[in-house]
Amino acid sequence: MFEQAKVKPPTPATTALVDRIAAASRAEAQAAAERLVSIADLFEEREKSFGGCDDWVIDLFEAVAAEVAATLRIGLGLGTSYLRYAMAMRHRLPKVGARFEAGDIDFRLFQTIVFRTHLITDLDALDEVDAQIAARAPRWPAMSRRRLAGAIDKIVAKVDPDAVRRSKESIEDRYVKVQATDDGMAEVVGQVFDTTGKALDRRLDELAGTVCDGDPRTRDQRRADALDAMVAGADRLTCTCGSDTCPAWSNTRPAGNVVIHVVAEQGALDGTSQTPAVIPGSDALISAEVLRELAANAKLLPVIGPIDAPPEPRYSPSRALADFVRCRDLTCRAPGCDHPAANCDLDHTIPYERDGLTHASNLKALCRKHHLLKTFWGWRDEQLPDGTVIWTLPDGRRYVTMPGSALLFPTLCTPTGYLPEPGGSAEERCGNRTAMMPRRRRTRAQYRAAAIEAERRRNHERRTQRQRWNNWYFDLPSVPDGEPPPF
Repeated sequence: MFEQAKVKPPTPATTALVDRIAAASRAEAQAAAERLVSIADLFEEREKSFGGCDDWVIDLFEAVAAEVAATLRIGLGLGTSYLRYAMAMRHRLPKVGARFEAGDIDFRLFQTIVFRTHLITDLDALDEVDAQIAARAPRWPAMSRRRLAGAIDKIVAKVDPDAVRRSKESIEDRYVKVQATDDGMAEVVGQVFDTTGKALDRRLDELAGTVCDGDPRTRDQRRADALDAMVAGADRLTCTCGSDTCPAWSNTRPAGNVVIHVVAEQGALDGTSQTPAVIPGSDALISAEVLRELAANAKLLPVIGPIDAPPEPRYSPSRALADFVRCRDLTCRAPGCDHPAANCDLDHTIPYERDGLTHASNLKALCRKHHLLKTFWGWRDEQLPDGTVIWTLPDGRRYVTMPGSALLFPTLCTPTGYLPEPGGSAEERCGNRTAMMPRRRRTRAQYRAAAIEAERRRNHERRTQRQRWNNWYFDLPSVPDGEPPPF
């Protein structure tokens, strides 16, 4: 016998709360749709002013996406996605977009619809799919992403079978990914050929077996450390038993040509501070305890701030100055961008050819895209001696970015000295450089059309191949009793 809770009838208070939840959900969807509408409007306004630059490396689409990313303080990739969704809502799926604006579907569902209908090229087919999905989508929000994909694909398959998004063959989907985790560790996952996997597994066992029985590590720990030895190009694993009579023991780590930079305070190395360290380009922090263990076999180089140092008499900064700027900035200094400084250009805030100086107070890390945006798309910047950068975008909005080291390593942000202001305005100093803009071999629209056509062609080939196999299988002649089948 089960005891059931006594269900009380709804009260005006609970009814009002549920209504507020539903209204908030609808308002959230409407706000997300309004954001995309505004982004599409911004693109069309910019298009009126900047035409004929489709073959630029940083074309109008990329420039607007970067402006959106700066406004929302997000990365360039996410800003590009928002613009792509906005243009799909405006031009490809207006009926679904109307449902989105009304709050009948949410952003998650709209994203899935845009992705699953991306390969439709025939306008009549797209209009039919748009109408069918718009009629059914308000009943789908409770579905998982997998079920949503299936429901959308069924509609697409009836109208345009070659436009159904299919997963790639497993042989094409091989990869290895290294993802930073917590406390200075990383997770390595991937999918490789079976032969490669077996060879790697055997090699890790071989390296893990090159230490003596007194090594204190477990087998799994030795296999993990064997990856370090492989990266260093070593043919054995360093034994850590510590015995002078161990034939496998060595107090030096094999030399390699792979260098990983870690930024840390001196106090964390000395044991007088618990400030964590960072690997430039990684979001994970390394605790002081792990840092001291890593430092035992690492080369230590001090990063000395060039406080009141004179400008260097050349365009390219010295190694010491470049290292300081990258350690100070850690990432690209454009608003919202997290591209690692190690892979960025070192940009002269005031251009070198316009009397800008090669000095820490005039250098910062900029990824190549934001560097081109500054050079060709009217992004203007001002840099303070502590590394603070004040950006002014083409619409006049201003954004302030601080060096990435400001929170953990404030000593790197000590003002490095004021520089004399060169003559002329920022606009005059940058000048008109559109003639030097790198060009694309194919426009963005041409590249996208080629990619869609290639995926549609693969879908068609796989579909017809399966159809031929089905026709062959079901048309097989009957086999007399006692005779083997013809396969």
